[in-house]
Amino acid sequence: MKKFFLLFLAFGAFAFANEGGADMIKAYSVVAAGVGLGLAALGGAIGMGHTAAATIAGTARNPGLGGKLMTTMFIALAMIEAQVIYTLVIALIALYANPFL
Repeated sequence: MKKFFLLFLAFGAFAFANEGGADMIKAYSVVAAGVGLGLAALGGAIGMGHTAAATIAGTARNPGLGGKLMTTMFIALAMIEAQVIYTLVIALIALYANPFL
């Protein structure tokens, strides 16, 4: 974990190396987009794991409901993945069509 933290700090040093108004906003946008996407992907992965585990447990308890549980699981996975995609869109807006410049 310490290695990742030090790597993150090293990338932050490159992002903040040039001091200027617009350049600082771009640097902050890059860091915010990376952190936001990382947190969204982490949350989505945890949610998907819990969803799959609950579906497997439900199918193991009642195999007759396996098809219905799988359909519900795929809908839930699509909803979870949509949140990560929304974060990707916001990050891309912050990077390429930055409203703060």
